[in-house]
Amino acid sequence: MADIVNLRLARKQARRRQAEQEAAQRRLAHGRSKAEQALQRLHDEKAERDLDRHRIEGEDES
Repeated sequence: MADIVNLRLARKQARRRQAEQEAAQRRLAHGRSKAEQALQRLHDEKAERDLDRHRIEGEDES
């Protein structure tokens, strides 16, 4: 004999699987990992610091 399946739970599981698959596809297409974002932020901050170090102090040229 076959196992009894709760259709409500089966539908929930199917929706969760579908949502996870869609999220994975979107992450591949549009997203970056948290580590990649942090690395980019560090590179940007370093570039800004380096630029500020090379700035000539003096009167504003407006």
